Amino acid sequence: MREEPIYFGPVNRAMPAHPQTRASCRSRLAGLAWSIAGLLAAFDFAAAQGNRAIVGAGNEYLAAGAYAMLTGDFAEGVRLTELGLKRYAPPPQDRASALSNLCAGYGALGDPDTAIRFCSESLALNSRNWRAFNNRSYAYTLKGMYSEAMFDIDAAATLNPSARQVTQIKGMINERTLQPRVIIEDHH
Repeated sequence: MREEPIYFGPVNRAMPAHPQTRASCRSRLAGLAWSIAGLLAAFDFAAAQGNRAIVGAGNEYLAAGAYAMLTGDFAEGVRLTELGLKRYAPPPQDRASALSNLCAGYGALGDPDTAIRFCSESLALNSRNWRAFNNRSYAYTLKGMYSEAMFDIDAAATLNPSARQVTQIKGMINERTLQPRVIIEDHH
């Protein structure tokens, strides 16, 4: 049986209201409503977690930049976040988060010096931003500055001990600094 197309405009009085078409339309709309409700619940859940943040609800560039970075497109995320900071004057909390995101983006792009600068700016605005400490720790790790990296990761762990990212960065630092060494004894 051929299904009639769904029409989402003003009611077309010439089109007969076939019962199967109405039922199909209702089921599709119900499915769409459940999908939207699921997405909203997922965003609410992610926002409630301390380990993920999408900033800039009023700044589409910051929100899009954060989303791009979460999906792994760091170059686009950096571009959009910088655009959001230039075009708008976000409140200090959003600015601190956006700067931390830039730090993460530049770190992921292999530019630890720029990353450290943005994380330091973020921490000047919000000294309790565990993500900025975590991101700067990663940037220090990239540069081989392990004592600075440990200082920052310890600060991040103090602020958010349950963050899995903190554990990951700490493991990365330990992996690079705690290399096993072989001791050879001299037999005389």
